[in-house]
Amino acid sequence: MNVPNMLALARIVLTPAVMAFVLLSDQMDHAFGIALAIFVPAALTDFADGYLARRWKLTTVFGAFLDSVADKVLVTGSLLVLIEVGRAWSWAAFIIITRELAVMGLRAVAALEKATVPPSFWGKSKTTFQFFAIGFALIRPATELGPFFFDEWVMLLAVMATVLSGWDYFHRYWSASFTTDEKVAMPADE
Repeated sequence: MNVPNMLALARIVLTPAVMAFVLLSDQMDHAFGIALAIFVPAALTDFADGYLARRWKLTTVFGAFLDSVADKVLVTGSLLVLIEVGRAWSWAAFIIITRELAVMGLRAVAALEKATVPPSFWGKSKTTFQFFAIGFALIRPATELGPFFFDEWVMLLAVMATVLSGWDYFHRYWSASFTTDEKVAMPADE
């Protein structure tokens, strides 16, 4: 267990705390603020663990797996409780979670074929947009911008980045699979 892996593990461990404070928001003043104070450092560990793993040359298959799982746990757990308190759309969470399951399935197929696809701009973008959308939902300002709150606009961007990331991932995998005999590298973190 190295430092980057411990940071990814911290993201998983902090998720129930974020969820608990969101669920306590109707009984406790500043619960959303406390949830945000936990969520932001948890989200930042996503950027720190990958950076440190590359810088210190500690990248491992287990580390890539743990990083990916930690992202999914933090995003899914946060979205579920935000739906519960009326600060996230269930359809948006469905699209995000479905994309994650589909990509996990594709990664399993690729692993069987010993294939990989290189990371793309969209993979990191979707995670960043998801983190920002969740963070802004936790501090939702009372004013709306047109038909939506600011965090809802960011969530729309997160959904678009999620769909584009999923499409890009599948397109690059299938294009490489069916056009060459070479195996393509799957991203360590999508």
